Formats: sequence, C-alpha cells, structure tokens
Amino acid sequence: MRIKNNIVLIGTIVLFLSCTTNPFTGKKTLALVPNSQLFPTAFAQYNQFLTENNVITGTADSEMIKRVGQRIAVAAERWLNANGHQGYLDDYKWEYNLVNDKTVNAWCMPGGKIVFYTGILPIAQNETGIAAIMGHEVAHALANHGQQRMSAGMLQQLGAVAGNVAIKDEQTRNIFNQAYGVGSTVGVMLPFSRSHETQSDEIGLYLMAIAGYNPEEAAELWKRMKANSGGQAPPEFLSTHPSNDTRISNLQQWAPKAKAEAKKFGVDSFRPLGNF
Repeated sequence: MRIKNNIVLIGTIVLFLSCTTNPFTGKKTLALVPNSQLFPTAFAQYNQFLTENNVITGTADSEMIKRVGQRIAVAAERWLNANGHQGYLDDYKWEYNLVNDKTVNAWCMPGGKIVFYTGILPIAQNETGIAAIMGHEVAHALANHGQQRMSAGMLQQLGAVAGNVAIKDEQTRNIFNQAYGVGSTVGVMLPFSRSHETQSDEIGLYLMAIAGYNPEEAAELWKRMKANSGGQAPPEFLSTHPSNDTRISNLQQWAPKAKAEAKKFGVDSFRPLGNF
C-alpha cells in the first residue's frame, strides 16, 4: 500500500510540474513532453513527409495556401502580443504546403507545420474557405494540442500499466483491460479530442477575422463539408470530431464575437471571397 501511495504522490507531483497555461483559455494543460523536445521531432517528421509526397509549388493554389497561412500567423501574433504573450511564437517555424492528394483533409504538426491536400480545395471553394480551414489548423498549433494529446496518451498507457500491476487475478485483469480500453477511449480520449477540435474552431474563427476574412463563411464551409460527407459519419460520442451540425451551430454563434474581436484590431470590413 505504501508503494502504491508513493506512486500516486509522485504521479501527482509530475502532473503538477508538467502543466503549461493555454494563452487562449487561461487554463492549465498537460505538457509531459516539452516543446523543446517535441518541435524538432515534428519538424523532422514533416520534412520526411514532404520528401515522400507530391508537393505542389509555383502554382496559384500553392501560393494562395502560403499567403493565407502567413496572414493567419500574423493575426495570431498580433492577438498574442496584444494580450500580453509577447515571444510566445519564438520557437514556431511556420510552413504551409499544398500536396497533390485526393484526400479531403488538412493538418498541422506541432510548431506550425501545415499541409493542405488538393482534395479539400473544391470544398473550401474560395480563399475565405481556405482561411477558415487554415485558422483551425493554426489554432491546433497555437494551443499545443499535439503536445496535450501525446501527454494524455502517455497517461492512458500509465493507467493501464498501473491497473495490470495492481490486479493479480488474471481473469479480473482481463476484464479490467477490456473495460479500461473502451472506457478510457470513449469516456476520456475521444471527448478530449473533440474539445480540441471545438477549441480550434473557435480560436480559428477569431484568427481568420483578425486576418481580414469574414468569419460568417466558416459555417458555410462546414455546410459544404457536411454535404460532401453524405451523412457517412459516426455518432458524435464515438468520433474524434464534433458532428457537422454541432460545428455549424457553434460557428454561427461565434461569428459575431469574432467580428467584434477583429474590430479591436482595426478590421471593419473583410476581403472578397476570392473564388478559385
């Protein structure tokens, strides 16, 4: 019992010392792996990905991806500086690449390494649609969601190990492993992931507005996403992402707030949609 109590105490201390503050929410978040270790690894993996895929350069679309990304990154820096977080982005190395792939997706690695697949361009439909997607991906990087997911995964594994060490009976241990696997995934990891997606939707909406893109178009983008999915989506509680309807409703509610925030930075009107 003393050993178990010591393990719990040590774990509590480690968790307390391994937290960082999210500048956008003011809340403490898990950071078991520091960015000083995470970023170099992510950068190396990103570079490896680029060498193994068909990166498009020198086209109007690829230049648009870079242009929009840079505008969103500048908006992020303006917001952070205005809210007392100067220097927050010093270790970020923003990069935006368009990859020839029919997959309807875009993603961001820790530290600001972003990829758009050509398959998402028809659904984005215009430059403002790209800005909505870009704002969301940049927000993932800014809020250190990759770091948090890795930390949560480590804790999930630690919980499984602790349970297997504590439970001596094999049958009981097998029941625990099955229940823990399902419970920790559906009850903890998936809601954790959905909360990140929702947070990135909201932060991204503010960033695109500050960058001069109409935040009302984000909901329109997700209406197109919903139509493209053809209703082939798992129930929200079994998904890593909120449902399309939830996202559309949230974005519609947040758009006026994003416009008000943009006004604080002198943005009173928005760029044309810029169809392509």
